[in-house]
Amino acid sequence: MRDRRILYTGAFLRSLGTSLIGVLLGIYLAKLQLDPAQVGLVIGVGLAGAAAAALLVTLAGDRLGRRKVLVALAITGAAGTIVAAVSSHPIVLAAGAFVGMLNGMGRDRGAALVLDQAILPATTRDSERTLGFAWYSVLQDVGHSLGALLAAAPLVLRRWLEVEELTSFRLVVAANAILLLVSAAFYWRLSPAAEAPPSAARAIPLSEESRRGLWRISALFAVDSLAGGFLTASLLSYFFFQRFGIEESAVGLLFFGARVANAASHLFAAWLARRIGLVNTMVFTHIPSSVLLATVAFAPSFPVAAVLFLLREGLVEMDVPTRQSYVMAMVRPEERTFASGVTNLVRLGGWAVAPAFAGLLMRGASLAAPLLVGSAMKIAYDVMLFAAFRRRRPPEET
Repeated sequence: MRDRRILYTGAFLRSLGTSLIGVLLGIYLAKLQLDPAQVGLVIGVGLAGAAAAALLVTLAGDRLGRRKVLVALAITGAAGTIVAAVSSHPIVLAAGAFVGMLNGMGRDRGAALVLDQAILPATTRDSERTLGFAWYSVLQDVGHSLGALLAAAPLVLRRWLEVEELTSFRLVVAANAILLLVSAAFYWRLSPAAEAPPSAARAIPLSEESRRGLWRISALFAVDSLAGGFLTASLLSYFFFQRFGIEESAVGLLFFGARVANAASHLFAAWLARRIGLVNTMVFTHIPSSVLLATVAFAPSFPVAAVLFLLREGLVEMDVPTRQSYVMAMVRPEERTFASGVTNLVRLGGWAVAPAFAGLLMRGASLAAPLLVGSAMKIAYDVMLFAAFRRRRPPEET
């Protein structure tokens, strides 16, 4: 229980900063006079850094020690965030984003999640595993919602303390470093029980059954993540900011509402999964969310777009705790870090690749083009996932 509370606390703090970065990064880069293609490139490089860290954790996290790696990830992320907060040059910004693993998605899906996800199932029974992941996701999205609300902080600093505009953004971006350092202090208190089983530390390969299922579902996750890379929080906030001419405070309030909707949906997802199954919950809630997002591209005004977006956010994250629980149920306990790493790595890889292309689409086609492309790809992913895994059930469903 103590380790679970530490995981929950670390996830909350990390997601608070991730959401803050996700909402403000695109606007911050625009204030630095970067064009859409450069904005997409910096966001993509930050996600590439997160993908590289996830690869390291996947291959060596158990051998290096889960507690030590979680602490090191937090400290490295803080250092890169500081670099991004003080620079104005695109190359230096990209370097800081890479080292800091800045997540323009606005959702906490980085290397630390790989280890959290591997540790968490050992703290629950099979029948409570999905609920444990649901509460983890709830705390993430509470952090996400508060982080989005804090995106209004630059405006508060300018109006109340008369801070210069660009300086206000730099100070708030740097706040992410403080949150990461606090999370490092919590992770340092994890017990030895959080470490991998000895067989995992010896890098025993996956069983044939685990390997076959893991590669199939990872290939599908790659499609979903590539679609998600067109829909990062930074690019969506950039879309709302440029399309409707609203202030960052309005964007922050919108994403606060979105994360509240996400948080509520996670507990409902756990309830629904008990009744219709994990795979059905993933698919039957995800497709309507993609349709709703596509309609945002055609919204005539910001209020209409905001309502459609919030409806979408009430559905889009219901696949998160169910997906995480399903993957952990497919493999043996000693395989969980590797399975978590692989599935999160392909997602981070897709997120890292797509934003640069999304930025080019925004500049060459229209601001709304990434929304349409990403939505269509997500619907295709859901159809393929249902066809491939509807008959493979976790232990609690058999």
